[in-house]
Amino acid sequence: MSSTREHSDPSSEHARTVASITSRWPEHRVGPSLARIGALCELLGDPQDACPVIAVTGTNGKGSTAIMIDAILRSMGLRTGRFSSPHLEDITERICIDGAPVEAGRLDELWTQIGPMVDMVDARRLDGIVMTFFEVMTALAYAAFADAPVDVAIMEVGMGGRWDATNVADARVAVVGPVAMDHMQYLGDTLGAIAREKAGIIKPGATAVLAGQGPEAAAVLAEHCAEVGATMVREGPDFALLDRRVAVGGQLLRMEGAGGPIGDLFLPLHGAHMAHNAAVATAAVEAFCGGRAVEPTVLAEGLAAVRAPARLEAVHHDPLVVLDTAHNPHGVRATLAGLREAFVMRPAIGVLAMMADKQVDAVLELLADELDEIVV
Repeated sequence: MSSTREHSDPSSEHARTVASITSRWPEHRVGPSLARIGALCELLGDPQDACPVIAVTGTNGKGSTAIMIDAILRSMGLRTGRFSSPHLEDITERICIDGAPVEAGRLDELWTQIGPMVDMVDARRLDGIVMTFFEVMTALAYAAFADAPVDVAIMEVGMGGRWDATNVADARVAVVGPVAMDHMQYLGDTLGAIAREKAGIIKPGATAVLAGQGPEAAAVLAEHCAEVGATMVREGPDFALLDRRVAVGGQLLRMEGAGGPIGDLFLPLHGAHMAHNAAVATAAVEAFCGGRAVEPTVLAEGLAAVRAPARLEAVHHDPLVVLDTAHNPHGVRATLAGLREAFVMRPAIGVLAMMADKQVDAVLELLADELDEIVV
């Protein structure tokens, strides 16, 4: 009797789904290849081709940029799908439709449908391994978006770009955020090498929206765009953050886009890096719309609706507790600058957890200069 009740319990069913998917290779252990995800998508009827795709890569800021793109497109009346990683509490957060995580029961249904096909791909052991956790989640996202259906899919790249599972789709718009040093064991140990991997999401005929880059990364990205015949839209020459002012609960932005300057845009997020991400997100939406400017009132509505958990997010106020997901030196510098600007914390105590493959010493040095105490 108890086993019958357990079987009918939605939470138990979801727990089994999560356990089954997460038992695979985790995200920090990758098998660089599109062979497995390509084989699965073919069995599923190529759901990655069901709607236009906006792909978002970059070392830092790609998740928040994708969230902003999502919010702006929804303010335009489009139905959106957004795939992101990692999740904070439950894997359903990775697959959002119309800005909300897919329901647990729906994810369970998708896994029941797709699981046997995953087994078929596993049996082939393409490139010597079975499908990874990230590859399975990517396929689930494309299937969910095709079934919904959505008008546009915003796909946050997991790592790199060229061989990332999300890149099984040919994105209409490819967004490359700032390139910095991270995942060097997979992407290379120079900015140029890392940029070359990330440039892989820029396909022939696409529009590449490029955040401000250092000279080495910028040269590589420009060279790749020329090779594949992609149109470049660059921060600086083609769009820009003109000004920003700290405001209660966020900041007021003034940006230069396809239609000229737009001011008094409220963004409920903190830090200069988030303001630049908003400019990149706006340029990405304009590129998706064929280079047309977004109506200012629609843009203002979209940006004001942005919610980005764990990005300098104040989750408690007495005492003040702020969460952030920065996990490399480039990201930590941006976080600390935003923290200084938006919050007063005395004493400032940092609680830190990091994966072993990260630049732990460099991050600790940055935090030690700013914080009174660090708990690891």
